[in-house]
Amino acid sequence: MALSLKELSKLDQTFAPGHRLCAGCAESIIVRQVLMAAGDPVVVANATGCLEVATSIYPFTSWRVSWIHSAFENAASTISGVETAYRSLVKQGKMEDVGMKFIVFGGDGATYDIGLQFLSGALERGHRFLYVCLNNEAYMNTGIQRSGSTPRGTWTTTSPVGEAIVGKREYPKDMTAIVAAHGIPYVAQAVPSQWRDLMTKVQKAIAANGPTFINVLSSCNRGWRHDTSQTIAVSKLATDTCVWAIYEIDHGVWKLNYKPKKKKPITEWFESQGRFSHLLRPENHALVEQLQEKVDKDWKALLEKCGEKT
Repeated sequence: MALSLKELSKLDQTFAPGHRLCAGCAESIIVRQVLMAAGDPVVVANATGCLEVATSIYPFTSWRVSWIHSAFENAASTISGVETAYRSLVKQGKMEDVGMKFIVFGGDGATYDIGLQFLSGALERGHRFLYVCLNNEAYMNTGIQRSGSTPRGTWTTTSPVGEAIVGKREYPKDMTAIVAAHGIPYVAQAVPSQWRDLMTKVQKAIAANGPTFINVLSSCNRGWRHDTSQTIAVSKLATDTCVWAIYEIDHGVWKLNYKPKKKKPITEWFESQGRFSHLLRPENHALVEQLQEKVDKDWKALLEKCGEKT
């Protein structure tokens, strides 16, 4: 399928409007892009979280595809069972092979933390599915609690800002690297602001013979504390400051997909969101310097892996 706006506008929408996600939520944007790129027929497994809650309030649904709600932790196991059953029925001649695709949507809580062992097991077994992490960097559905994806220094309701601590104390896990260590065919990072890049990655992932994973930064204006109109702008700023790198690992080959002409300082990222406002105070200058050094170090390491000039 050609990824042109003209052609995409002709497609039937398999993710219906009228859902109850917050205004400005990036998740609905990402899901639409993923489903358009994947095409029918498709089965979606959805971990508990904002996306599931807001799109399946009985008796309504926003899903125009086969959709299964799993618990927080086991969406990868659920899609593994569906994918295995499909292969078995086709092999037995009880079902025609229609080229069914299998996709999981899970938040960072369900991916980085609660469901990590379930995802790891599904990757190790080699089931053919695409796992999309809607990474809004906290447990937004249950009240903006910190997760394994939350950046160091971030304000959340469980990493408050005060005299004792200045937001979250720990750096986030590198979940993309953890998944890549499983040796699966395709792993990538993306943002909704670069829609063609994300949709191209979905097509590559769907075509791969085995499990695949795309980690998508998904702005949450309620938790990140920015205006609802700034979702796409904030996503782009993440790539321009290199706090969220856009790259892919295709059958073991690392490739950088976006390199800003002029890398912006991390302070611009902090200025765009209220969850970081405390970091701009003079007394937190040393912490900001440490965070900038970490971004610079990680960016340099990525450039080297991708064979780019540092």
